[in-house]
Amino acid sequence: MSEQLSHGPTPPSLAAVEATISENRTWFMALGIVLILLGFVALAFPFITTIAAKTFLGWLFMIGGIFQLVHAFSTQKWSGFFLNLLIGAIYILAGGWLAFFPLAGILTLTILLAIMFIFQGVLESSMAIRMRPLESWVWMLVAGIVAIVVGAMIILGLPSSAVWAIGLLVGINMISSGWAYFFLGFSAGKKD
Repeated sequence: MSEQLSHGPTPPSLAAVEATISENRTWFMALGIVLILLGFVALAFPFITTIAAKTFLGWLFMIGGIFQLVHAFSTQKWSGFFLNLLIGAIYILAGGWLAFFPLAGILTLTILLAIMFIFQGVLESSMAIRMRPLESWVWMLVAGIVAIVVGAMIILGLPSSAVWAIGLLVGINMISSGWAYFFLGFSAGKKD
């Protein structure tokens, strides 16, 4: 085990990780329960979840664009004024397109979501391997594998998967991550 720790940045000791999880086990379990419940809501209404996610993302882009414009006008003497202005305008246009035309662009958003799931799965699997001596490491590994499979399913089902995939697979992903966090906290409580 000491050889594993010396190959990269020094991670916290296993005892420190266990202590942190144990001290915050209620929060881990609560996060898990919330993610599981939200995941079931997304599964029950996959198309609505798809539209809601896309609309929410649009509003985030528009708000970011507005702040970019405000920043551009507050720093007019800066040499990047016009680029800042252009970036803000692009954010607002893209955000408006996502927010006000909810059926347009679902395919692109579906591809981005698939890529995000694959990256999340790789990161969760890596985190599980680093936690491996802990009893509940397997749940984090399962969540990582599920995220990778979900991302692959989305990509392989395109373009027809775009209508339902975001909502349905967000639900599956949230449930698997929820179980992982719940069991991290639950396992920590068994040792007390």
